[in-house]
Amino acid sequence: MTAKQKFLVALIAGSLAACANVETAQKETPKTDGAQSGQSETSQVEVEIEKPTEPVKKPKPEVKPDPLKTADGKLILGEQEWVYFPGLEESFDARVDTGATTSSISAVDVEPFERDGKDWVKFKIGHDKVKSEEVMLPVERWVKIKQANSEEYVRRAVVLAWVQVGELKEKTPFTLADRSHLKFPVLLGRSFFTDVAIVDVSKKYVQPKKKN
Repeated sequence: MTAKQKFLVALIAGSLAACANVETAQKETPKTDGAQSGQSETSQVEVEIEKPTEPVKKPKPEVKPDPLKTADGKLILGEQEWVYFPGLEESFDARVDTGATTSSISAVDVEPFERDGKDWVKFKIGHDKVKSEEVMLPVERWVKIKQANSEEYVRRAVVLAWVQVGELKEKTPFTLADRSHLKFPVLLGRSFFTDVAIVDVSKKYVQPKKKN
């Protein structure tokens, strides 16, 4: 074999060995994913957003109307009510009269007298043959009242007395008059309930009777 032939054989052998080494390196080199090979991949992650829950609305309690008062706080009075006199610790049946200005009380054994230069009067509340203890009060004023069956005027005393109907306790003027022939010993006029109570003539004894 000539030198030229030997050179060609060596060249061919070297080329074959180089190809074999490249193939072997490709087989042994591990495959890389896109992140290792420099390729970027966008990953999608589903995130569930929790919606705020609406507060549960509790039903409002039903407000029942007060059978004793109006919506604006005024007392409801019937055509007839029990009237309590704290000074006597007694209750008397009364007629509530929207047509009367001043209240009236059935007074018997009325005796005017003077104390410290002022007019006073002592009396008892009498009705249906029942009399209260004696009451003494200063006279607020004197009034002249004409009797229905007479042309003459009668002079009567007007006194201030504490009375209570239901929760309403007021000092109100009373005309002293003998009401023993009438059904009710006490008449409540507008001077007692104006601006603090209303009268429902279709009802009776709306307010509870105060216990002694």
